[in-house]
Order: sequence, then structure tokens, then C-alpha cells
Amino acid sequence: MSVNPRTPEEINRKLYPRTGLYRALAEGTEIGEEEKRFYREQGFLGVQGFLTTEEIRNAVQALAEHIDSDETKVKVQFTKPKSELSSRGERELAVRKVYDFVEEEERLRAIACKPMLLEAVEKLLGAKPKLVQDMALLKPPFGGGEKPWHQDMAYGPLAFDKPVIGVWLALDEADEDNGCMQVIPRSHMDGGVPHYAVRDWQICDANVPVERNLAVPLKPGGALFFHGLLTHGTAHNFSARRRRALQFHYAPEGAEKLHPPEYKRLFTNEMTGAEC
Repeated sequence: MSVNPRTPEEINRKLYPRTGLYRALAEGTEIGEEEKRFYREQGFLGVQGFLTTEEIRNAVQALAEHIDSDETKVKVQFTKPKSELSSRGERELAVRKVYDFVEEEERLRAIACKPMLLEAVEKLLGAKPKLVQDMALLKPPFGGGEKPWHQDMAYGPLAFDKPVIGVWLALDEADEDNGCMQVIPRSHMDGGVPHYAVRDWQICDANVPVERNLAVPLKPGGALFFHGLLTHGTAHNFSARRRRALQFHYAPEGAEKLHPPEYKRLFTNEMTGAEC
């Protein structure tokens, strides 16, 4: 497949075609053998209703407070210089990511450590989980940016010698129009694949079987559990609606970071020298 998108509109059209929807399981669904089998085979599982209305409200308020503060110890990634942002609303709409907050923010830490969430993670992971990454991903309306197709374990903080699991929690309704998660089912079975520095640290556009992609719409509070080697991404948000989400990663207790030579072998073009 020849893919060379230049504009955000072309990226959405060519790399995130509307080929199918995955319907998340209903709120209150117990994760049993059938759900675990689906996760092992497909690399992901969605369940609605993992957060309460109060937890969503607390999370949104906590994020807003840290974005607005110049004294916060939480890390905030802006898409524009803060000197150009004159109001609280402008600041929030210019944030791409808020991260490393669990040690500083009790309301968000409570979600990352929520017993119901950890129980589900343990069932799917098949081991006791340890939290290894926390972040909030914000996609503002009218042009919130793409996150290109990638595997999370290709990012250094998540490059462990055992599979990690990601949990993506919608704080707003997330659908194809405002940048919900999109996944390539069963792609985790391919193992680690090379990533390239193009628009981000990503899988080469031409190497992603986008004709197989599934969008995963979620209601506020819905959760997507996904394997650390699952190919996934999110399109540009051209809608008038914002899309905010929390994302946590858990590794099995006892997992260790990959040594640099093994990381290079799995996730770079070290073996082939090929360019994207």
C-alpha cells in the first residue's frame, strides 16, 4: 500500500478509514474466561462504565487545576508557548498531555488504584499488576492532533521483558468524529515491529493494515484494555467536541526493563537498516 499523507485531512482519510466499529461490553460485565480469551486473541477488550460520574468529574477538575497552575509538580505538555495563552480556557485547549500525576494528585491516584480496575487488569494480564505509567491525553476540538499508529511498548518507559497492558479511560464521549481509539485486531501477535521518527515515534504508515482497523467508541467512564504490542492510534479531531482520556499502563510484578540491544532488535531498523 502506498501511503504518503500530507495534510491532517489526508491523514484521517487514508490512515483511519471507517472500516468498522467495536462495541464495548455493557457496564457491569464480569471479565470471565470468554472475555479473557477474546483479549488474548484480539489484543484488546472494551467495557463501559468503569468510572462513576463523580470520578469523571473529579478527574476533569483535577486536570483543570494542574493545567491552570504554574506551581504544579505534575508535568503538562503544551502545544503552544504558555506566554501566548492568556486565559484558563486557552491553556486547557492547548494541552496535549498531562502526566506523572499519581504521586501528586490523590483524585487521579484513586482511579489508577481503583480495586475494580486492578482486578480487571490482573485477570487480563494473568499476574499481579504494577503501575508503570500514568497520563491524561487531551484532544481539543477543531483540530486536536493525531497520535500515529504505534505500539506502546516501543516507547522506552514501557519496554519491558513481559507484556504490559494499557487502560484507556474516556472522560468524554469518544467516537470516530472526535478521536476515539482505533486498533488493528490481532496485531499484537506480530511481536515488536520497527518504529520510525516521522510525525511521531510510529510504525511506518505504509506498514499498517488500515483496512483492518476498528474504531472503539466509548461513553464517558468506559475503558479500553489493550496489549502493549497492539497497533493502535487516534485520528485528528475536527469536531466541535473535546476528547479527554486517562491512560494507565501496568506491567506484571517481576517484569524488568529490556536491555538496550534487545530494544533495538525489536523496535528499530537495527537489523535491516531500512528507512520508512
